[in-house]
Amino acid sequence: MLNKMKTDYMGWIFLIGIVLLILEISFKGGGLLFSLAFSIGLIYLGRKFSKRTIGKILFYIGIISLIITVLNMFVFRFFLIAILIYLLLLYYQSKKNPDWINPVLTNEGFDEERINKERLLKTNYLFQNRLFGHQQTAEHVYEWNSVNVQGGVGDTVIDLSRTILPKDDAVISIRNIVGNITILVPYGIEIRVHHSVIAGRARIFDNKPESRVFNQIYSYQTEGFNETDQKVHIITSILVGDLEVKRV
Repeated sequence: MLNKMKTDYMGWIFLIGIVLLILEISFKGGGLLFSLAFSIGLIYLGRKFSKRTIGKILFYIGIISLIITVLNMFVFRFFLIAILIYLLLLYYQSKKNPDWINPVLTNEGFDEERINKERLLKTNYLFQNRLFGHQQTAEHVYEWNSVNVQGGVGDTVIDLSRTILPKDDAVISIRNIVGNITILVPYGIEIRVHHSVIAGRARIFDNKPESRVFNQIYSYQTEGFNETDQKVHIITSILVGDLEVKRV
């Protein structure tokens, strides 16, 4: 039912868009067609002479001219509004008719009374979500617990040499707006790093950071990562700041 509604809705949007495009061309006459043809012509010439400076200039002028022309078209505004309505409709339908996943369970080996009385135990955590401020692990020996925090402005320091890591995967997930992240890893511990940053660099051990600074994704792992049981997953995301992973 929902899939049929999606198809019908997209079909009506497409048909109405074509009608509006024809009407817009009819009312604006050759002006719209001339602007589109002029922009496409500049882009074509720019691509043809792309090795020359004049070709690059023509290409970018054509792109800008085409964007301005499209933004001024009524059909473009119609499609924006239609897409917004479509997304709101999908959200409404998802709230009204959520997808339920019903696993098939058997009663063998289960005590229904015990399941109904199942308790949850609260565990400790190393960090808290903070909008401002510097955070770091304790200077004394501490009990390890997976890290999953979101921060605002401030540096974060995690020293893994002062804890006993589990035999399976240890996960460190940090999302920050502005600030540096430093992670100290003992020798012999295999790691995998996945880091995303808008403005900043990442230095993993003794490797030199890449020259590019803006809008970077770094993904590295040590050679023995897939062969060992004791390893650390480091997943970080920063708007502005540096990541440094060092051996201690």
